[in-house]
Amino acid sequence: MEGFHSEDEVVKEYDSRLMRRLLKFTLPYMKYIVIVIFLMLTVTILNLARPYLIKTAIDNNINGFKGSYTFISYAAKESAAIGEKYLVKGDIPSGTPASIVYFKNNYYAVDGKIDHNAPYNIENNSIIQGDKSYKAYILSTDQLKVLRHDDYNGIVRSTVYLLIIAISVFLLNYLQVYLLQYTGQRIIFDIREKIFNHVESLSLSFFDKNPVGRLVTRVTNDVETLNELYTGVLVYLFKDAFLITGILIFMFILNTKLALIALFSIPFMVAAALIFKKYDRDAYRDVRVRIARINAFLSENISGMKTVQIYAKEDKKFREFDAINSDYYEATMRQVTVYAVFRPSIDLISSLALSAMLWFGGIKVIGKELEFGTLFAFVSYLQMFFEPINDITEKYDIMQSAMASSERIFMLLDTNEKIENPKNPLSFEKPKGEIEFKNVWFAYRDEEWVLRDLSFKINPGEKVAFVGATGAGKTSIISLISRLYDIQKGEILIDGINIKEIDKHDLRKNIATVLQDVFLFTGDIKSNIRLNNDNISDRDIINACRYVNADKFIEKLPDKYDSPVNERGSTFSQGERQLIAFARAIAFNPPILVLDEATSSIDTETESLIQDALEKITRNRTTIIVAHRLSTIKNADKIIVLHKGKIREIGKHEELLEKKGLYYNLYQLQYKDLEKK
Repeated sequence: MEGFHSEDEVVKEYDSRLMRRLLKFTLPYMKYIVIVIFLMLTVTILNLARPYLIKTAIDNNINGFKGSYTFISYAAKESAAIGEKYLVKGDIPSGTPASIVYFKNNYYAVDGKIDHNAPYNIENNSIIQGDKSYKAYILSTDQLKVLRHDDYNGIVRSTVYLLIIAISVFLLNYLQVYLLQYTGQRIIFDIREKIFNHVESLSLSFFDKNPVGRLVTRVTNDVETLNELYTGVLVYLFKDAFLITGILIFMFILNTKLALIALFSIPFMVAAALIFKKYDRDAYRDVRVRIARINAFLSENISGMKTVQIYAKEDKKFREFDAINSDYYEATMRQVTVYAVFRPSIDLISSLALSAMLWFGGIKVIGKELEFGTLFAFVSYLQMFFEPINDITEKYDIMQSAMASSERIFMLLDTNEKIENPKNPLSFEKPKGEIEFKNVWFAYRDEEWVLRDLSFKINPGEKVAFVGATGAGKTSIISLISRLYDIQKGEILIDGINIKEIDKHDLRKNIATVLQDVFLFTGDIKSNIRLNNDNISDRDIINACRYVNADKFIEKLPDKYDSPVNERGSTFSQGERQLIAFARAIAFNPPILVLDEATSSIDTETESLIQDALEKITRNRTTIIVAHRLSTIKNADKIIVLHKGKIREIGKHEELLEKKGLYYNLYQLQYKDLEKK
């Protein structure tokens, strides 16, 4: 997929299409997600109950004195003696209506029914309301405790309920956060494994065209962005939806007009979100492109730091990094600017809505048209109402980042530059080692042919060498034998079987390749020889090392075969790394051995060890040698001379020298160079 190779060319897929693909990763964990959603619904209901309980405590208990009271002529339960009469809460037909009012820090018992929503005044122990006057009695603290016993109990009950809700919310939140994080981490674990498994399956041609840093960005930065999507957005959208829906229901139950004021702000928020969406997605795309460039630059230059320092290119590379880093900084600031404008605009809209609520509701409370507890509940619900909306805006910001990352992840996963296995592979157990190229054409790119109509045959057990100038196609041949690349035309046969009809893993298990630049993994010597093959014992490893003379330096190390290996084996010399690679090849005991420039740039002492090892490991197996140093292949059964992707000469060392052709010229050039040295 060519689009992946260019970071600037991003396919603008629909968010819904990307989201559907992202949601597929949640399917194995759906039961956990359902549990989390249920817990969130429960927590939401409990949270919504809080303002309603407080509203009830204010209107029914704290302001409970505004209810009905009655003067009776006899003492009754929870009654207070006032003069010769008894005041009791509630309506009793045999008594006379009474009220309690709060005026200038005192509570009064009123011998008559007072309208608490109308203004009144107290003069000379009488309460005056309009043209009516009622006898008023100051109530003591003890009398209030008796008369408001139910109100005290109601406040205690509300407090206990709030405490139970707080503890329940804490426990349920702990459980749902733990389950959600567990689920999110498992999903991200699966995504990382899927990406890495996919990257491993891609042909080498893909890695020829894509920097390592860019691929690292996919598996680290981009996947971590998806982690925020799964753990902080998707499931929480349900919580926000539950909360908004519940708040609107409670608001409309309490007061329709105030609820409509809250709804009036929503269109403005939607408009702000649509404007934000237009700019934020593009800004995040730019950020993802530029962080990938930084990672690619760092990966390349840190790996090549030796070359940078040898040629004193630190300043030049710094200037290049400064330009890339500045580009990333500017892209990030553009994204920050978009968010910095959007979030305060949401806060402004919510503040205006709250101000309108206080203005309209406050007038209603002063005019006795609305209970104070109801206004308190509305203010609480309105603040709660904007919390999920603000939350959604932040989640939308994360979602835009996740969409930009998911585009690139799916572009990588959709890349199909694979070496496909046959559906019904042929058996490939213990091949004899016969290799044949039939009219093979191969190019790394389009029709820039590296090999042109190449045909040759290697018999089982033969030692065949390929020589030629740089670019002749030698290394390409050994890559094709292991099917690291697929040819465009022709056939490659092993024991008469086309390698495209063989399981590629079975094919590669029977071919050991020792490259010029040996790659060692971080770990120890034993793990680098065994390469996770449990069938290779420690004794096998030791015997293999002794067989190829690698024991000469390994035995001198403090930890011997358990000695640590740093990244790429940087603490070992090139010759030591190649001896370890030979030991690896012997331990796996393949019928086909490929040696690519295995003796180049080696000191004389190590070369003698390697030459002895080469003689041993090439016995009784088909061996292909690619070498620039022609002196190392004099004993080859067959030498194939390549030039510009074609075979020019075939024969033994002496035969080719007698022809005085291309091989003779190459040999004379090297011989003269040696004479000069």
